[in-house]
Order: sequence, then structure tokens, then C-alpha cells
Amino acid sequence: MTTTRRILLVNGPNLNLLGVREPAVYGTQTLADVEDLVTRTAAERGFEVRAVQSNHEGVLLDAVHAAREDCAGIVINPGGLTHTSVVLRDALSGVALPVAEIHISDIRTREPFRHHSYVADVAAVHVMGEGVEGYRTATRLLIDLLTGQAEG
Repeated sequence: MTTTRRILLVNGPNLNLLGVREPAVYGTQTLADVEDLVTRTAAERGFEVRAVQSNHEGVLLDAVHAAREDCAGIVINPGGLTHTSVVLRDALSGVALPVAEIHISDIRTREPFRHHSYVADVAAVHVMGEGVEGYRTATRLLIDLLTGQAEG
């Protein structure tokens, strides 16, 4: 059980284009809509959210590292870094915070290069293929884990 009541929401490269980029795959909701959804969902359970999105891997690494100071867990959609970034995986592992991995689409049904996630083995929660609504699911499941309410 944690006393810190803040979650870091991380959105990786190209997620700033939500609502514009491939709406048939990612939908028409924007990154602002995602951040609002996660903030409202967390607030229902007494948690705050700090959100970061960047197209630069180092910025995301710095945010993950900083989270160990004042966050209880991380909800992350690594975007394309899911399939390429060992260093992002290592940063998530290194901060030793519970992680919820979220993907708007189901990466297992897309191009073969998208099937592997470097984040998967360090994430306690995995949500994919639920569209933007998956952020709500991931946030709730992470908070359940943090507050000891996860189903066993």
C-alpha cells in the first residue's frame, strides 16, 4: 500500500498527433482528451496525475527517473518505443515503480514488428486494443494494485 497519491502518465512519440494520425487505428480523441480522462479517473480514487508526452526518448527517460521521487506508479503508452527501446524498459525497471502498459490498438494484431514489447516484462498491468478508453482501464487497474485492491 502506498502513501504517495500521484501517477505519472507517459505518452511516447507521435501520441501528440492523436485525433489526427490514422484515426481508423487510433480514433479521433486527442492527447488532451487522454490526459483529461486519466486525470478524472485517478481523481475518483484520490490520485493526482502528472502527464508527459515527448517525441524525444531522453525526455521520457528523465520523466521516468524523476517519478521515483514523488509518484506511486506509471501509466505508459511508449508508442513506437515499445518495440525498440531497451533503455526505456531499463528506466522503468530501474525506478522500481508499478507500471501499467497501455496501447490504443492491439499490437499483437498489427504488423509483425509491433508484436514485441520491451516494456511487457516490467509492466504489472497490460491493456491493449480498447482504444483511448484503455487508459481508463489501465489507470484503474494500476490504482487497484497500488491500494491493495487488485484481484488475486
